[in-house]
Amino acid sequence: MKRGLIIGATSAIAEHCARIWAARGDALHLVARNEQHVQTIAADLKVRGASKVTTYCTDLNDMDKHEELLSVADDALSSVDIVLIAHGTLSNQKSCELSVYETLAEIQTNALSTISLLTLIANRFEARKSGTICVISSVAGDRGRASNYVYGSAKAMVTAFTSGLRQRLYKSNVSVVTIKPGFVDTPMTSAFKKGF
Repeated sequence: MKRGLIIGATSAIAEHCARIWAARGDALHLVARNEQHVQTIAADLKVRGASKVTTYCTDLNDMDKHEELLSVADDALSSVDIVLIAHGTLSNQKSCELSVYETLAEIQTNALSTISLLTLIANRFEARKSGTICVISSVAGDRGRASNYVYGSAKAMVTAFTSGLRQRLYKSNVSVVTIKPGFVDTPMTSAFKKGF
């Protein structure tokens, strides 16, 4: 049995990962913004076989809460073995082009909040000499495109950060997995035409 912390637990990818882990009897701690939605997911995961499911609601852009979030997860699960970071937004590129504020807000959500969490989690796992950190990034960060370069820039930052973090933590027996899916049909991408 693993003890998994899922950050951004109401995202479609995170929910499907949680179902796999629940089916094998893992204990899960779910972090999300929407309390009603995360409680619905938690109830479903219990039915699917999770040995334990607990929840924590917060806005992940409030980085002052990140240390508390991790402490609550450790207490709820009696330590954490694996973390999946899967929160984010799909930036409105046109709006970002017109607003520095909106551009920075998107980079805050899609890069800086993730980097804050990664830093704190890395320090905890490094001290324990074990753990796995999984992070959703994106192929959008591989090359700047006019259609999504704000989102892509944020994901490029996450990918570069996890690459360095992976090298740092290797000697401490901590794995860092950067997940870069291509286009995935989820509610976040529903505005795009099918067959994109």
